[in-house]
Amino acid sequence: MMTISRLWWDWVVLLLLLVAATPVTVVVVQGQQSYVDNKQLDCYNDYNTTDGYVCNGIASSCLSYLTFRSLPPFYNSPSSIAYLLNSLPTQIASANNVSDVDPIPTGTPVIVPVNCSCFSNNNYSYYQHNSSYVLKSSDTYFGIANNTYQGLTTCQSLMAQNPFDAENLTVGLSLQVPLRCACPTANQTAAGVLFLLSYIVTWGDEPSTIADRFGIDRSTLLEANRLSSSDIIYPFTPILVPLTTKPSPSQLQLFSPPPPPPPSSPPAAGNSSSSSNKKWIFVGVGVGAACLLTLLVLAFFLFHHRRHPPRHHYPSSPKSKLQVSSSSGHRSPDHLNMPTSLPSSDTKSWSSTAVSSRGLRHAVESLSVYTVEELQRATQFFSEANRINKHSSVFKGSFEGDEAAIKVVKGEGNENEINLLKRINHSNIIRLSGFCVHEAHTYLVYEYAPSGSLADCLHHNMSLSWKQRVQIAHDVADALNYLHNFSHPPCIHNNLKNSNILLDANWRAKVSNFGLARAVDLDNHRSDQDSRQEQALQLTRHVVGTHGYMAPEYIQNGVITPKLDVFAFGVVLLELLSGREAVAAAAADGIEKNSEEVLLSASINGVLEGDRVREKLEGFMDPYLKREYPLDLAFSMAQLAQRCVAPQVNSRPSMGEAFITLSKILSSTLNWEPSDSDQLEHSTSITVSRANRL
Repeated sequence: MMTISRLWWDWVVLLLLLVAATPVTVVVVQGQQSYVDNKQLDCYNDYNTTDGYVCNGIASSCLSYLTFRSLPPFYNSPSSIAYLLNSLPTQIASANNVSDVDPIPTGTPVIVPVNCSCFSNNNYSYYQHNSSYVLKSSDTYFGIANNTYQGLTTCQSLMAQNPFDAENLTVGLSLQVPLRCACPTANQTAAGVLFLLSYIVTWGDEPSTIADRFGIDRSTLLEANRLSSSDIIYPFTPILVPLTTKPSPSQLQLFSPPPPPPPSSPPAAGNSSSSSNKKWIFVGVGVGAACLLTLLVLAFFLFHHRRHPPRHHYPSSPKSKLQVSSSSGHRSPDHLNMPTSLPSSDTKSWSSTAVSSRGLRHAVESLSVYTVEELQRATQFFSEANRINKHSSVFKGSFEGDEAAIKVVKGEGNENEINLLKRINHSNIIRLSGFCVHEAHTYLVYEYAPSGSLADCLHHNMSLSWKQRVQIAHDVADALNYLHNFSHPPCIHNNLKNSNILLDANWRAKVSNFGLARAVDLDNHRSDQDSRQEQALQLTRHVVGTHGYMAPEYIQNGVITPKLDVFAFGVVLLELLSGREAVAAAAADGIEKNSEEVLLSASINGVLEGDRVREKLEGFMDPYLKREYPLDLAFSMAQLAQRCVAPQVNSRPSMGEAFITLSKILSSTLNWEPSDSDQLEHSTSITVSRANRL
């Protein structure tokens, strides 16, 4: 034993000497630009980072690169993207290995070569690539920067470099659009950096994954944007990527596995070259010492493990009661957790018909099965006092203190909804936790939404704030985007309306009622959204739905595609904006009721087209908002709604596109305070008039 100990310590001393004698060299690329940090969404406050990248490179002009995601129907080819960004179609086609006229699938990232130059004025001196844009109906600085140009510019820089007041933009005006780009600094050039790419961050991106995608060190990416390892980067914001070679399309498509965790002490740019080099030598020695310490601890545990083998602990038998897991995602809503035991073979609630049903038998694998006696106790024998709505068949129940909503459905033909919901795990979709079949009736047990439905809140004098409305819209878009693109198989809800959108205690939306939902069998080898939409087309002879939410192609020809949900979602957006119902009676006194009807989906065109758009939009907005909303964001949301309810299927955005747009609006809304709307009083183009309401 004594001999082993001496050999151990001799090895440790030798390893320490080797580490101390090893020189540590760290190459540092000093930071040159500040990350915008999501401040580009706060249009009416000016920040240094939102004006542009400062001119601190060794060249006043250079070749730079932008990224842009294909956006049909207007910007989905090298030619159309070049027109928008003031580039050359042949250069874009060459950089992306495509022809300059072929359409690019929706959402595909595109590399755009541009000439980046330093522009100086009395008030600014920034790197930028200039483009131009002709204003269209209802365009705003916010929408142009964040939607049309996808974050490559900011509303602050647009306001600073154009003479037009934000509240007086008119159709036909030509704007100068400064696109964010930069040239390498002296330190970056010395480190071999030849180009800087303005990469637009998207969902799931982190500094580590972006660095791996482009084959650079994470510290180099952080330094180039003056970020620390603890800083957060946001979707739809630009981040500079230093490159030693030209970017390739494969780098934009590559998704690397998660990298190892970052060091606890992130590098920071020093004030001088000598102090920085010394600092990094110390850091290198510290890292080496930490690695040595890790090796020592590992060796100790291995040695201890051989002397003392671990004892085996066997898991106990599982509980007899089924626990319903909470849904995943970044949000944590209050979910039901209702334990129950499986019924015995002679229980009347579990009929032989249900047992023989393949669909319901398969559902038992992941759902709780209740007895009718349990449901009767939970609802006080389905008393009228527990009925959630006067004319509904849904009752409030309580299982050991946990509230639930119990829906009574006549018949046993609910396998479709049960099997669909048991596969879905999303915080914005109502969760089915169990069911019961008894005497030709099916009882579905859902999580309880204490704030009722969106219809109750909008049309029964329950005021929702602007932030609550945008959050609800975002939640519904999140749910539909999940159904269309991420559930297996993809699903069309086919019955979206305000009464099927429930609100929890925190006023977060949950899509419910999947009785008419349809699964879509898509070919996994065709991943672009346009192809997926074509494959999703179905036909039906039985048109079922709610007037005002049904798309024209469904009413006329029974065509069912994901764009059916998009149309209904657009109507919901209009309801959130206006507080009006999807169908309103327009009959005058003395005329038969409902002899004339006004569809909310048709009324938005009269608001956003023609003259006095802002005044008409003010008249369209819900009076319960009391003008406590940002007008620019209301414009953007109304524009999205107008696109969603377009009569032509191909003119509507996908739910993925709608979700991205609403994510931007929500991000800006969360930074907005009601006092910001006071600036609207100073606009000469806005008048307070409720007489013009439609």
